[in-house]
Amino acid sequence: MYLGCIVSPPSLMDDVDAVQAQIARNMLTSGDWVTARLDGVPYLEKAPLIYWAIAVCYKILGVHDWVARLPVALSAIALCWLTAAFGIWAFGERAGFYAGLCMSTGVGLFLFTRVQIPDVMLALAVALALWAFLRALDEQEPHPRRWAFVLAACLGVGLLLKSMVGVLFPVAAGAIYLFLTGQMFSAKAASFQRPGNCYSDRGALAHPRHSTKSTLLRSHFA
Repeated sequence: MYLGCIVSPPSLMDDVDAVQAQIARNMLTSGDWVTARLDGVPYLEKAPLIYWAIAVCYKILGVHDWVARLPVALSAIALCWLTAAFGIWAFGERAGFYAGLCMSTGVGLFLFTRVQIPDVMLALAVALALWAFLRALDEQEPHPRRWAFVLAACLGVGLLLKSMVGVLFPVAAGAIYLFLTGQMFSAKAASFQRPGNCYSDRGALAHPRHSTKSTLLRSHFA
């Protein structure tokens, strides 16, 4: 549904849609992928990843309105899948299925595939960063460092999508999680934060499926 509707009207709108699409086209035709330009004037108000994604799609599929919408539509599909996978890992198959169903049938998410705003891509990066954060700290996870790399990559993608917003949101969420679980100033958290020992202490936080809820309840009602 998301991919099928990118070829339907309306065409790109005058404001954000046309700006994003034209800057990506300028990058493709000029060969300058570093400085975003609009009508020959440097346009440095936004982070560049959305332009690069559209320009790559242009290069592969040609310059068309529907091609400009493709990165956002694919990100929406990936966000639905990620929500389901996150839910299955944390709370079981039933919860994951309903989480993915709610996300995929939301009107707001569908509408975001009709405009060139990278918020869906940012939501995907932040959600994956938070999942990687929990997976890297899971004591039962066999490959925590791989998830640590995923977390770092997601922070970088968020930075290139929305500047510091893409970094501050997941970092703040992680800090709040550490605080609510009583691990902010613990020795384990200090070990987690020490350079050269990133994610080495996988037992710093409990697995969310089993004891996150009980830990939060204890911290509030003890």
